Amino acid sequence: MENASQYDTPSLLLKLIEQEPGIRYRELLRQTGLVNGVLSYHLAALEKSGVIRSDRHSRMTRYYHVNVSEKESSVVGYVRHDPIRQILSFMLQNDMCTFNEIVEHTTKAPSTVSSHLKKLREANLISIRYGEYQLYSLVDKELVAEVLSKYRQSFVDKVVDNYVEMLDDL
Repeated sequence: MENASQYDTPSLLLKLIEQEPGIRYRELLRQTGLVNGVLSYHLAALEKSGVIRSDRHSRMTRYYHVNVSEKESSVVGYVRHDPIRQILSFMLQNDMCTFNEIVEHTTKAPSTVSSHLKKLREANLISIRYGEYQLYSLVDKELVAEVLSKYRQSFVDKVVDNYVEMLDDL
């Protein structure tokens, strides 16, 4: 996208955030061509005016239009990452999954799958039943299904996904 002019920058940012709920700060930088300070200024103004909100976790900030509920945004931030989306989609189709079934489905390294499952467990998106095998299941199947359906077209963090996958596989 071309450099945004000073006058249409808020509209452009709002449009991008509406189209891609949970978009990362760096992706906004890349898509708008804005410099860091200008982007920060406009995002802060949009947030102050109450049309967007940010979700800051660890080293990452994601932005949402206020029409995206907090409940939905708690899932959207995770499903924007393709391997996690694969895990959650698989769990939607199978009520209880073993670790090996998830690894086989995703074709990711066991350590990568383990890391993703840990994140999903900490976010209270999945639960684990302990017994002869550890069985993984979704905490709120309807919410995950709704988010995957509703925001399917917005999951375009391909460059970020590839980079993160590369780091995970190291």
